[in-house]
Amino acid sequence: MSRRIAPHLPPWLAHALRAQRGPVPWSAVTRGALSAGPLLLVAVQTGLTSLGVVAAVAAMLAGINDRPGSRRVSVKRIGVPALGGALGLVVGTYTGQETGAVVLTVVLTAVGLVAGGMSAVGPVASAVGTQLLVGAAIGAGMPLPEPGWERALAYLAGAGWLLVLRLALPTPGSLAGDFRFDGEREAVAGVYEAVAELLDAVGGPDAIRRRAALTAALDHAQDALAGPRLRRYAASSTERRLHAQYAAALPLAEAATALAWAEETVAERASAGPRRLAAAVRGNSHTGPLPAPSRSAPALRALDDALLQAAEVFDQGGGGDLHTRPRSAGDRLRAAFGSAGREYGLRVALCFGASSAVAQALHRSQWYGQHEHWYWLPATAVFLVKPDLGPLASRVLNRAAGTVFGALLFAALAAVLPRPEGLIALVALSGALIPVATRHFAAQTAVATVLVLALVMVGGEPQASAGRIGETLLACAIVLIVGHLPMPGQRGGGVRARLTAASEAAYAYLTHVLAEAEAPRIGTSGTPSDHRATRWTLRREAYRTLAEARSAISLSAHELPALARHTEGADEVAHLLERLVDTTTACAVHLDDTGRIGPRHRERLASVLTELAGRGERMGLRPPGTPLAG
Repeated sequence: MSRRIAPHLPPWLAHALRAQRGPVPWSAVTRGALSAGPLLLVAVQTGLTSLGVVAAVAAMLAGINDRPGSRRVSVKRIGVPALGGALGLVVGTYTGQETGAVVLTVVLTAVGLVAGGMSAVGPVASAVGTQLLVGAAIGAGMPLPEPGWERALAYLAGAGWLLVLRLALPTPGSLAGDFRFDGEREAVAGVYEAVAELLDAVGGPDAIRRRAALTAALDHAQDALAGPRLRRYAASSTERRLHAQYAAALPLAEAATALAWAEETVAERASAGPRRLAAAVRGNSHTGPLPAPSRSAPALRALDDALLQAAEVFDQGGGGDLHTRPRSAGDRLRAAFGSAGREYGLRVALCFGASSAVAQALHRSQWYGQHEHWYWLPATAVFLVKPDLGPLASRVLNRAAGTVFGALLFAALAAVLPRPEGLIALVALSGALIPVATRHFAAQTAVATVLVLALVMVGGEPQASAGRIGETLLACAIVLIVGHLPMPGQRGGGVRARLTAASEAAYAYLTHVLAEAEAPRIGTSGTPSDHRATRWTLRREAYRTLAEARSAISLSAHELPALARHTEGADEVAHLLERLVDTTTACAVHLDDTGRIGPRHRERLASVLTELAGRGERMGLRPPGTPLAG
């Protein structure tokens, strides 16, 4: 009897059903419960209901940005987008009050163009662009009695309250040391755990995935430790210790990557040392004796040396370097005005402008009803057009499903809950659910829909579930149409821009290692420690840009076929770049041990460079040539 084989779902549909997993972030849940609901309660009791609604909306958006990480990172991740939202609120309010529908639409379209280009710079800039647009839509489409500057202050107060909660409340595990640095401590410990897991996977099929997980852990720790308070002249002893512990993990990561490249299994005791280091970071304690691995190969000798250096660092707690390459203003401008920024900016401008125009037309029509607030349609388009939230088809499906479910759920609850007490409690509950709901866009949409409908009903607007469903479906149609329109230039600009950055970083790393190999012969100046510091900085940049390229490629691969075909072949180029960076790392470790690059390493380098030249050209990429030293 034959077995029926379940058909494979198309990539765009599989992505729509996929959700992130992990433990419940109870500290973020607590902050969410204490943010929007209490703010609204205070506003209602003091007669400032409309400003309370604005503050609660800001707290909700800040809750979406309240992700795991260090407190220092949360200041930028929550605070900077809130400034963008406040600016958008001012622009939307005064433009809506002083101009007609045509001028307002033109201004909102221009704001969309700026916000879209800005979003190509990075995650924080993307969040700034999102809140800038949402704030502009609310300011123009939510008639409130207060002037624009008061609305902006209320918005900043709402986001600022959640930020205060993030900075002041302790989190689980923070009692092991200075509670201000619990996120940093966990991030650094995660690097050592990732090194141990990669060592366990060496020689097996899971090694590639573990190496990618190590890159993610290093990126996360690097971000967690970054910030003005970590500068040496202002660093506390705890900061300096964490800084040094992160820096000590870099040679361990390098050695582990070289072992994975060699594809030779290592003894189980090799991973015991990094795990003890991880436990020492989490417990803010001493490492104790570290089991040494065998020293039978260059990478194993590098691993042993790195463990000894780490043990010394843990005992002394000296300083260290994050080995980052800070992005200049010129880099950010190139990203905003490059191919990715232009393409995305045009699509955001068209979606935001068209949805604003349609919303105003519906607002003025006789059948639109008694709801004065027309912000929902353009605000929905803002989230739908954001590639950060997944492929286009996935975003549209999840937004539609989440809005329908959330609106129907709210309609049922609004029929039985007392007003305003019951609605305020519903806002508090929704705020608590936001950190969990962010794992899936449909769930996030459903919770946000309930929260916003409760807010506007407390503010005096009638129950509007049916209207919100219709406007959401209309926004979905607008974004789907604009998302498939041809644009000037080559499609897939975001993926190509990420691949280009990854290629440049990989070749810069390779060039430096080859120069190190030639240094004794050509008299290159600088001490070995200087060369290694530069090498680790270039290595971190290469792996980080590769991870960003991989994320962009994954999103593009899960688009509808009409869009996904524009980036076909990108995954193969990224794979070759990863092989190039891994091989370069193995060359660097071998060079440190023997003073030269071995024949096997040169052969692998030549092979991957030849493949890259061919595939990169087919993708429209022109990586710089790097001749192998003789």
